Amino acid sequence: MLSGRRDVVAVIALGGVIGSVARWGLAQLLPSGAHAFPWATFWVNVTGAFLIGALMHYVLEVWPPHRLVRPFLGVGLLGGWTTFSTYMLDARGLLATGHLLVAAAYVIGTLVLGLAAVWLGLSLARALARPHPAGGSR
Repeated sequence: MLSGRRDVVAVIALGGVIGSVARWGLAQLLPSGAHAFPWATFWVNVTGAFLIGALMHYVLEVWPPHRLVRPFLGVGLLGGWTTFSTYMLDARGLLATGHLLVAAAYVIGTLVLGLAAVWLGLSLARALARPHPAGGSR
């Protein structure tokens, strides 16, 4: 099954390593206590949402088609950068320790700003980029 797609799996793995290590690095720079707002996870998810919005415009409408770009950048790099599982663990930890307002601000804030970030990334990419003649939906 994977024999003809080893290159795709390899670029996803490489992107995932880079994104995950970068996320870990930000978490080291912005540590949060058990009862504090988890800023590192918040920022990786919001910036990841922004970047995926912009990326999808570039991949589908601007750049010439290449079968490894989306797996590397979208699945690997941004998949490693963002983290739904840590988002949920952080929210659960805040709820379990009785920090309901912080948990609500975190969960709702991440969702609302993440959706806004996707829209902003897509809109900014549309405003800045010129479509490639060979671009378009694939």
